[in-house]
Amino acid sequence: MSRLLEPDRTALLVIDVQEAFRKAVSDFDAVAGAAATLVRGFRVLDLPVVVSEQYPKGLGRTVPEVREALGHDAPVLEKTVFAASQAEGFELHGRRQALVCGIESHVCVNQTVHDLIAAGVEVHVARDAVSSRTTENRDLGLHKMEGYGAIVTSVETALLELVGRAGTDEFKRIQALIR
Repeated sequence: MSRLLEPDRTALLVIDVQEAFRKAVSDFDAVAGAAATLVRGFRVLDLPVVVSEQYPKGLGRTVPEVREALGHDAPVLEKTVFAASQAEGFELHGRRQALVCGIESHVCVNQTVHDLIAAGVEVHVARDAVSSRTTENRDLGLHKMEGYGAIVTSVETALLELVGRAGTDEFKRIQALIR
């Protein structure tokens, strides 16, 4: 079986890209922008997007750049557990591949990825769309996830795998997002 992302098997999981992390997390603006690009790409391709927020009363809501890409009426999964996959109401809409992005690489992203892999889901992590408060913890999280079987990718790589070919209207819309 191919380990490329396939549109009929893939959901996007955006973990905890929340306002309280903006000043504390390394490269936050770039990560939020990359997450928003992924959301827009998944909207172009009409693929499922799952968004979580860790304790929003204390950490704030999902940042505006991601919320705008989602649409203001999109559901958000509120949680207090670190693994988003353990939150009440979590589902991947029948998909067996997950593209994961968000905050923090070594905590919520890491625990979610490990849980999904243990459940038999093929997980891809967009390296340019995850971070932590320090680059060391970001890298540690990525190393742990990759060691457990996650496929480390990028926003551009993931979106172009999902499109699969040039020359289509979807490709042109995705290309405009990643330029």
